[in-house]
Amino acid sequence: MDDQTRIELEAAAFRTLRAHLMEKRTDVQNIDLMNLAGFCRNCLSRWYQEAANDRGIEMDKDQAREIFYGMPYDRWKAEHQTEAGPEKQKAFDTAFAENVGNKG
Repeated sequence: MDDQTRIELEAAAFRTLRAHLMEKRTDVQNIDLMNLAGFCRNCLSRWYQEAANDRGIEMDKDQAREIFYGMPYDRWKAEHQTEAGPEKQKAFDTAFAENVGNKG
C-alpha cells in the first residue's frame, strides 16, 4: 500500500470514530471512555490540536474542541454530559494521571 492510500484510510477511520462518538454514541460519557480506554473525546481533540500545531497551524484547545465536537464544548456538556459519582471521579483521576499526565 502506498503512503497516500494509507493516510487516506487512516483519515477515514478517524472520521468514522469521530462520527460514532459524536453522533451515534453521545450517551457514552467522556469519563467512562477515559476510565476504560485511557482516552476520551477531549484527548482526540487535543491530538487534533497537537497535529495542527506541529504543522504550524495555530489552534488552541477551545478551537480544537469546537472542531471535534461540532459545537462549543460548553454546549456539548450541557446537552450530553451527566454527573459522575465519586467512584467514577476517583477512577478518572487515576486514568488521567496514567494516560494524560500534565497535558490536560
